[in-house]
Amino acid sequence: MRPSKRANDELRKISLERNVARYAEGSCLVKFGETHVLCTASLEDKAPGWLRGQGKGWVTAEYAMLPRATHERVRREVTSGKPSGRTQEIQRLIGRSLRAVTDLTTLGERQITVDCDVIQADGGTRTAAITGAWVALHDCLAWMKARDMLKGQELGKERPALKDHIAAVSCGIYKGQPVLDLDYAEDSNAETDANFVMTGSGGIVEIQGTAEGAPFSQDELLHLMSLAKNGIASLVDLQKLTVK
Repeated sequence: MRPSKRANDELRKISLERNVARYAEGSCLVKFGETHVLCTASLEDKAPGWLRGQGKGWVTAEYAMLPRATHERVRREVTSGKPSGRTQEIQRLIGRSLRAVTDLTTLGERQITVDCDVIQADGGTRTAAITGAWVALHDCLAWMKARDMLKGQELGKERPALKDHIAAVSCGIYKGQPVLDLDYAEDSNAETDANFVMTGSGGIVEIQGTAEGAPFSQDELLHLMSLAKNGIASLVDLQKLTVK
């Protein structure tokens, strides 16, 4: 039995709440069980310097964990002068995931930054952040569309700025069993830990998998992928209901 009493293929209780930040162009408070992440999308009317003159924009992300998001206070990374390697890796993952489903040419020479701040952590913060960040990005792009700011909307020749949904979930092998959506109790004791990022149409954006003990087999990887695919399909369904 899993510590949470869930079935092996069962997600935690998931919620997506929009419009939670007054000033951001798009925002979402995402909860994967006891993991809570605030995602805000902010529009800047300029592209990164290396993109200027190319007629397209950029989507990027920043990730941070509040000092008391965990059992003990963690020092703010800003006080050390730079983000940790883990933080940099996660925020790059979030940015890559969002760009995979965004038509950057529709932005013009503008940048959208999605900030993902972990309020409370109980495992799976990066996967929750990606899932909630999509909602925040969706609403930011809707804000732009309502103000005729997206390129390609002229003369009725509209093309979508968002090409698909994107969501993510963790899977792992816990006490010899493949399980979906690990919380901290499982994540900290899993024999194998993996994160899957996939589109609404089932395309794979990224897979991160690590054996903490014995190596895992191809069959076990395929089992984890099957769990992830079904879990992400449920997350995408919730995203669709949220932005409907």
